[in-house]
Amino acid sequence: VIDVYLKKVKVQENIITFGTYITMFPQLIAGPLVKYSDVEKQMDKRKINLDKFGIGTERFIIGLGKKVLLANNIGMLWTTIQGQDLGEISIVTAWIGIIAYTLQIYFDFSGYSDMAIGLGYMLGFKFMENFNYPYISTSITEFWRRWHISLSTWFKEYVYIPLGGNRHGLIKQCRNLIIVWGLTGLWHGASYNFIIWGLYYGLLLMIEKFILSKLFKKVPKIFKWLYTIILVMIGWV
Repeated sequence: VIDVYLKKVKVQENIITFGTYITMFPQLIAGPLVKYSDVEKQMDKRKINLDKFGIGTERFIIGLGKKVLLANNIGMLWTTIQGQDLGEISIVTAWIGIIAYTLQIYFDFSGYSDMAIGLGYMLGFKFMENFNYPYISTSITEFWRRWHISLSTWFKEYVYIPLGGNRHGLIKQCRNLIIVWGLTGLWHGASYNFIIWGLYYGLLLMIEKFILSKLFKKVPKIFKWLYTIILVMIGWV
């Protein structure tokens, strides 16, 4: 609706084509977030053939494997540890649980995205990639360029830039970051812990942008990776 208002896309007058986009089941539940402008031309001019169907099936199977074989089984370890008396478990057990949850949440979500992309391909659609090995990131900024890419892109285009982005001074830039990351947390769930999780990342990104950026150039990659993955794991828990 916003893109039509801003004249970025044409009004879609065909009810079948409009309905196809609104009810596009492969990506409807959790992503990748597919903007109408991304698939506008594909609605009427897409090709479905055995080669594409085969590629899509392969991608779907990879995603299904991530979800069923990896995420579900690793998640059982996390559930078992989480269910114990937290005052009684050892530090090592606690960290095993944290690592298990970190892996579960990645394989679960990226697996779903792979299945959605695969289903889309089987139906002749090409959706954007949603994950790009996020756990190899060497900064929180890089992590959010690799994790749930479609969401980060959506908030940048529809919230951060319309608010002014980084064009109107430091104070407004910080305000915009806080709004975006507060909303990012709220998008994941309507409760205080999700909002705190979003603001946690907003604060980390501001610290990196305004304080740590010069220091990062001098630090070996292994330390930057450890810094990133530990903060991410703490954020998940």
